[in-house]
Amino acid sequence: GPLLLYVLDVMELPDPVLPQLPALLGPDVPASGVLVVGNKVDLLPADSRGHLGRLRQRVAAACARAGLRGAALVDIRLVSAKTGYGMEGLVSRLQRSWKCAGDVYLLGATNSGKSTLFNALLHSDYCKSRAPDIIDRATVSPWPGTTLNLLKFPIINPTCDRIFRRQERLKEEATKTEDQLSNEEKKCLNQLKKQGYLVGEVGRTFQRQNSSSEIDFDPDMLSYSMDEDPRCSPKKREEREEFTYNEVKDARWCFDTPGIVKEDCVLNLLTEKEVKLVLPSHAIIPRTFILKPGMVLFLAALGRIDYLEGGKPAWFSVLASNLLPVHVTTLSNADTVYEKHATQEFLKVPMGGEERMKEFPPLVPQDITLKGIGTTEAVADIKLSSAGWVAVTAHAEEELLLRAYTPKGTALVVREPPLLPYISTIRGARIPGTAAYRTKKPPSFVENLRTTGNT
Repeated sequence: GPLLLYVLDVMELPDPVLPQLPALLGPDVPASGVLVVGNKVDLLPADSRGHLGRLRQRVAAACARAGLRGAALVDIRLVSAKTGYGMEGLVSRLQRSWKCAGDVYLLGATNSGKSTLFNALLHSDYCKSRAPDIIDRATVSPWPGTTLNLLKFPIINPTCDRIFRRQERLKEEATKTEDQLSNEEKKCLNQLKKQGYLVGEVGRTFQRQNSSSEIDFDPDMLSYSMDEDPRCSPKKREEREEFTYNEVKDARWCFDTPGIVKEDCVLNLLTEKEVKLVLPSHAIIPRTFILKPGMVLFLAALGRIDYLEGGKPAWFSVLASNLLPVHVTTLSNADTVYEKHATQEFLKVPMGGEERMKEFPPLVPQDITLKGIGTTEAVADIKLSSAGWVAVTAHAEEELLLRAYTPKGTALVVREPPLLPYISTIRGARIPGTAAYRTKKPPSFVENLRTTGNT
């Protein structure tokens, strides 16, 4: 049977599709196992040492709850298909354990980064060297249903010689520092560091050898008289390259599949322009606010949290797209703020004025009771569907009564334990006269480069 590469957006935990995986496969698809890839780790700041190990534990717990354990669960890998972090490790794991035993299918929910992962594997040592010139890249889009056909590429056979050459390349690259990179490599690396906290490079050991270029000319073009213009010969139609029979007769293939649409997801209510604002495209910069009872926090016009009752102030750390505005007001003004500014620039999403608001579902409430565990550790995340989440940190034993809102028909989840429990400690000084703290982007970490010269 095939190996299933299930791509999971770590920010979406608890993943809504993972429990459905056995039913989606059905009895007629005897899979040899599932390798779960936790994607988009580049977007999450490190709230403490060992945060990736904690993220992996969260994914492992989600797999166990979904019934994926033992031999059925091949492995769990944390990667960023966009910045390349963890991709070389994923390729090595696939080649070491799976080799060319069978086909590989990429499954995942919409916007999990599945097509981005397909493209990264296409240009890695996992793919036959000539394939990137022949295979069409998967369409990367925030809009569901863009991967309409089964795209595929042939998997390279990891022979002993190829594994050795690949290991030698990885060892050589691991001895480099940023100062030893070419100007083009430095430029690409700096661009990736602006986009994510965790960065890596996906290289190729087996490059296709370019044949020597031949000069193609038409002798008739040289034999014209002084009183006539040269005539341009019609251009030859470029022939599309194809695989030879011997290249694919025994090949195993890696398939990309259409994304599985998530139910109860706020993205299903938004336009393509709004989705691009809501889905984080750059490393998330956490925004922390200290609220007293009677205060309200808005995340755009897509979510709202009311602090109704509590003895002391509490910290609310917002982790969402940097393009989504956060606004804090009082409970008495909250309804007026929403009615006046929803679909306007102040709250930004949704956008489109009164007509847009007529078709947009109203916000519906859910009461939440939490008990604090300390001023440095969040007790829970309030996940506002796929718009982002708010980590709540409160004094030990302090009871909080909150009321959270999301648009009707979308899922509001209280995530315990929180994904980044120490996120409130990543904040600057308090901004005088406001409930907000200054924000700063934590530094990036570059994989497979020596720390000397790293920033």
